Amino acid sequence: MAKETRKFWKNEDGAVTIDWVVITAGIVGLVIAIIPLVEEPVGTVSGRTQATLDAADATTTFGG
Repeated sequence: MAKETRKFWKNEDGAVTIDWVVITAGIVGLVIAIIPLVEEPVGTVSGRTQATLDAADATTTFGG
């Protein structure tokens, strides 16, 4: 029994998995925290691009 217990405590396979879970959770947390900071500027650029494309489409005549 003692031999099996020592073998169990020396086995580090699960520790690597826990490390990756913690790292992944940290990255996901950072992404969730950054989204509100990036959302408005991206929306502004997207809106300006759409307005420019709409204006270019309105001034261009096709086949005429």
